[in-house]
Amino acid sequence: MATTLDFRTHVDQSCRYSEEFVNIYYDCMDKKRRNLTRLYLDKATLVWNGNAVSGQDALAEFFESLPSSEFQVHTLDCQPVHEQATQGQTTLLVVTGGTVKFEGNKQRFFNQNFLLTAQLLIFFKWK
Repeated sequence: MATTLDFRTHVDQSCRYSEEFVNIYYDCMDKKRRNLTRLYLDKATLVWNGNAVSGQDALAEFFESLPSSEFQVHTLDCQPVHEQATQGQTTLLVVTGGTVKFEGNKQRFFNQNFLLTAQLLIFFKWK
């Protein structure tokens, strides 16, 4: 029984974290693109319509090259990825779908997948 409860708690937390991430991600995409690369690891790779973009500098350049956008997320699903598949790294698979309108283009459907990994964050208080 405790294992089932622990798993349910893990799933509930995963869903909350995923929803928070998605809200932040698409807000950045639509309004604060210069901050978007902060959501990616240094060696991250983004695949957009079959084209791979790797590394912080390339990602920043790619995001800035896109026309302004309006994303609306209609569906969100998240699944914790078993730690055996990720060498013990806490990881979530997040799948989104909805509509997007890029400036100068008609509204289209989109879907996007993310693999989120837990990272150690250190915050410094500036005086």
